Amino acid sequence: MQYDAKFEAAIDQVKAEGRYRVFADLRRQRGNFPHAQFRTPNGDDKDIVIWCSNDYLGMGQHPCVIEAMHTAIDAVGAGAGGTRNISGTTRYHVELEEELADLHGKEGALLFTSGYIANEATLATLAKILPGCIYFSDAMNHASMIEGIRRAGTPKHIWRHNDLDHLEELLAAAPADAPKVIAFESVYSMDGDVGPIEAVCDLADKYGAITYLDEVHAVGLYGPRGAGIAERDGVMDRVDIINGTLGKAFGLMGGYVAANATMIDAIRSQAPGFIFTTSLAPTLAAGAVASVKYLKQNNALREKHQERALRLKTLLREAGLPLMPSETHVVPLLVGDPVACKAVTDALLSEYGIYVQPINYPTVPRGTERLRLTPSPLHDDELMAKLIDALQNVWARLGLSAKAA
Repeated sequence: MQYDAKFEAAIDQVKAEGRYRVFADLRRQRGNFPHAQFRTPNGDDKDIVIWCSNDYLGMGQHPCVIEAMHTAIDAVGAGAGGTRNISGTTRYHVELEEELADLHGKEGALLFTSGYIANEATLATLAKILPGCIYFSDAMNHASMIEGIRRAGTPKHIWRHNDLDHLEELLAAAPADAPKVIAFESVYSMDGDVGPIEAVCDLADKYGAITYLDEVHAVGLYGPRGAGIAERDGVMDRVDIINGTLGKAFGLMGGYVAANATMIDAIRSQAPGFIFTTSLAPTLAAGAVASVKYLKQNNALREKHQERALRLKTLLREAGLPLMPSETHVVPLLVGDPVACKAVTDALLSEYGIYVQPINYPTVPRGTERLRLTPSPLHDDELMAKLIDALQNVWARLGLSAKAA
């Protein structure tokens, strides 16, 4: 067996499809987000502006977060010391779970090392707790949800994206006495559309299912205290399990689920992805506590974020660029070809100091390759004007279509 040849062939296939990724070596500048430095292939540092960060509000640079992390590392050192079950639970972890439970109006919350792991571990574990359960998963659910349901090894049905009639059809055909889990998202991160939370909860009540809602691209950003779309829409109390992340609007790292105390205790006691993993560093937990507390009290930052997203969408439309439909802060710009998508982002970075990554298959379906722009409250009008000018120049030079999907 020529192992190296197999690996090389796998890489060559990705390259041939135009999907090969080259990581950008970035150095963010404390207190100067969204500005950063990019280390070029010849070793030089180039000043750039980041347009694709999921640190949606710039909280990863916020003074209150940095101060809390400095205080924690000075007090307790760097590492957690082990898994939560052995030696990795600190006061910071406990306080963070309390803050997250309060944020979502739930009795409890459970921390994981990422939002991906929180989804995968929780959805896989629910099948152990609920033998014979059937999953009903939205067709556009994140890879972590798909993997968790796959690992559960129980029957599943995929309902057409946001199609309530199809979901009800599938629920009605399932055995009435079988446990059922409806898994879906609030904000879908690539198209920026929103799941019909209240209507899904209505169907869950009608057919005896529990609801599992991924709010990772909404926590911190929507609702009076930043609990997400379910809070914004006044239906948070109707959702059984809410998944969130600390790695996006809160600006750090980690994930969690929030639910009633019994559910949280059962997941804590049975999820391998929780039990056997070293816990988050105390410094991360301390920073997240500060971030969650701050955003609970500062709705003005969310309002500014929404204004900036709306402003960028308006400018893109006025410039005749192919803006895709989006209900939220996600601003997708259609390219439709992986090679062209990479050519656009390469030109923006090398010629204009604008950093945005191409979004290609398998993250999005083939033929819908795009730029995914994420303006923050700190992307001012001047930066937006420079972005629009650069996009128009690159689009014209590459002969790309101005029509959106």
